[in-house]
Amino acid sequence: MNLREIQSALRNSGLDGWLFFDHHGRDPIAYRVLGLPLASPTRRWYYFIPAAGTPTRIVHRIEPGVLDPLEGRKIAYASWVSQREALGSALHAAAPDSPRIAMQYSPNCAVPYVAMVDAGTVELVRSLGCEVVTSADLVQQFEATWSTAQFDQHRRAGARIDAIRAAAFRKIGDDLAAGRTPTEYSVQQFILTSFERDGLVTNHGPIVAVDANASNPHYEPSAESSAPIQRDQLVLIDLWGKLREPGAVYYDVTWTGFTGPAIPDRHAQVFSIAAAARDAAVAFVRSRVSAGQTLCGFEVDDACRNVIAQAGLGEYFFHRTGHSIGEDVHGTGANMDNLETHDERLVIANTCFSVEPGIYLPEFGVRTEVNVFVNASDVVIAGEVQREMICIGS
Repeated sequence: MNLREIQSALRNSGLDGWLFFDHHGRDPIAYRVLGLPLASPTRRWYYFIPAAGTPTRIVHRIEPGVLDPLEGRKIAYASWVSQREALGSALHAAAPDSPRIAMQYSPNCAVPYVAMVDAGTVELVRSLGCEVVTSADLVQQFEATWSTAQFDQHRRAGARIDAIRAAAFRKIGDDLAAGRTPTEYSVQQFILTSFERDGLVTNHGPIVAVDANASNPHYEPSAESSAPIQRDQLVLIDLWGKLREPGAVYYDVTWTGFTGPAIPDRHAQVFSIAAAARDAAVAFVRSRVSAGQTLCGFEVDDACRNVIAQAGLGEYFFHRTGHSIGEDVHGTGANMDNLETHDERLVIANTCFSVEPGIYLPEFGVRTEVNVFVNASDVVIAGEVQREMICIGS
C-alpha cells in the first residue's frame, strides 16, 4: 500500500476518506489494495484512510493484531456500541460535517466487481452522518493498473498461449487426417497439459466448443459431457492463462476455425461481421487515446455493438464487449459494457481489457477476442489477431 498516493487520489477526487471493512474474508479487494494477506477474521475490522492525516485501525479486542501490518492509530472495541462510536469518531475526524467516504459499494450494483460491502454496513456508515460513494475508480487506480513488469509478463504469456492455441487447431486437423475423432474434451486436456508444460496457470477452462455448443458463451466440455469434433464443423477455442510467477496478469483470447476444405459463406460472413465490430472498438479506443480524450467503458461497447446491430444480428450478441484483465482474468478495472451494466468508469492508463464480440446463432456461434492495453498515449495489442476463420487441416 502506498498511503501517500491513496491520500493524493482522495483529495483529487474530492473525497474525505476511504473506508475498508471486512468480516470473514468477504472483500478480497481490501486485502490486495492494503497489501495484506487474505484472511477470514471472525470479528469485524475497519481501516479508514483520511484524505490527510493518520489512518485509523478499528479492530475487535479478540483479534487486536489483524491490522498490525498497517500504519495508523489503533482503536480496539468489544461491544457494538463502542464499535459504532469508534467508527463515527474516525470518520468525522476527517470532516466534521457529512464526510464523503468511499467504500467498496456500487449504486444499484452497477459494477458488481466492487460491490463487496453489505447493505447493512453501508446503512451503518450513512447513519453516522456520512455520504457513501463508490470506490470503483479508486479501486481501478490502485488495483487494475499494470506495472512494466506485468505488461512484460502479459506479452510472454501471450506468446506461449498463442502457440498453444495454434497447436490445438493443428492437433484437430492432424487427428482428422489420420482418421481419429478428437473431442472437445480431449482438445481441452491437450491445452491444459501444454499450459502445465509451459509454466502457465489458469483458474478454469478452456472452452472448446463445436457448432451449437459454440453458441453458449460459457460452455465448457467435461469428461462426462463432450461432443466429437468431426468434418465440416465450426470449432471455437477460448483460452486464458498467466505465467506461474508472482504478480502475473492474464492473457485471454478466442479464435474460431472450420474443419472442412473451405469455409462456408455464412460462417465467413458472420466471422467478418464480428471481426469488423472488434476492429471498430479498437479503432475507437485508439482514436480517443491518441487525441488525449477521456474514454468510458460503455462507449467502447457501443462502438462495437453498433457494427453488429447494423448488420441485423444485434439480438445474437448478448454479452458485454469486454472485461477488465488483471491478476484475475476478470479484473476490477472498467468493463466495456453498455448492455449488462452501464459502465461509466473511465478507461485509465496502464490498464488492460478484452474486446470480444460474439454472434451466437442457433446453429453455431462465433467470437473473436483481443486484449487491449492502454498506456498514457498509445494502445497495444500484445498478441496475434485473427483476421479470418481458420480452415482446419488445410
